[in-house]
Amino acid sequence: MPLNYARRLTSPIRSAAADRHLGFTLAFVAGAANAGGFLAVHQYTSHMTGIVSAMADNLALGGSELVLDGVGALLSFLAGAACSAIMVNFARRRRLHSTYALPLLLEAGLLLVFGLLGARLQEIRGLFVPATVMLLCFMMGLQNAVITKLSHAEIRTTHITGVVTDIGIELGKLLYWNGPQTGTAPRVTANRARLRVLTLLAISFFAGGVAGALGFKHLGFSTTIPLAVVLVLLAIVPAADDLVSAARRASQN
Repeated sequence: MPLNYARRLTSPIRSAAADRHLGFTLAFVAGAANAGGFLAVHQYTSHMTGIVSAMADNLALGGSELVLDGVGALLSFLAGAACSAIMVNFARRRRLHSTYALPLLLEAGLLLVFGLLGARLQEIRGLFVPATVMLLCFMMGLQNAVITKLSHAEIRTTHITGVVTDIGIELGKLLYWNGPQTGTAPRVTANRARLRVLTLLAISFFAGGVAGALGFKHLGFSTTIPLAVVLVLLAIVPAADDLVSAARRASQN
């Protein structure tokens, strides 16, 4: 990966193209971790809507233990999102090049932990759920928060409910027949560029899901190691820039 390209992907100075390219890659990673993780922990870890709905159902049906399972997953996702916000704001205050790279490097490290120690973590009981579930939920919250902040909530990568909704909206606009123009009402037109981006995000998530499921089926937990490498390649250049800048300041003092 060219250094300047990697630098632009996670730079604090954003462009629409960088947001798109980073979004496609992170959607693939999230799809792989979510679908593949399901085979490992028997639970989707990015779908908070489903988890909260299941908590409500189980509470109504008297399944208190299953409610606590949902609480553990939900709190882990929240903790990941909060951690991402803390890291991004910390880096912004110090004007670091790695403002958005730091959470991705943390996610890469956690994916490595999951890949290398997943079988052992599965036996450890965390906050109402196995440590593997907590780890995956934390990572999904971490990633979703960082892409939300850098794209100003334009792009989501860990779940595609909103993406598919927006695709439907743009398709509705595309298929709408305006008829003869009368009065001052504006014509209904689809944002074709946005429709392409949304479609590619959904495809990236699905492709990642297929790759992750196949990987976990044949390789097990170690499937997450290549995903960690991808995140490191995305984030390492800005982090290295900050280290070089810090070394230069230290040598001048």
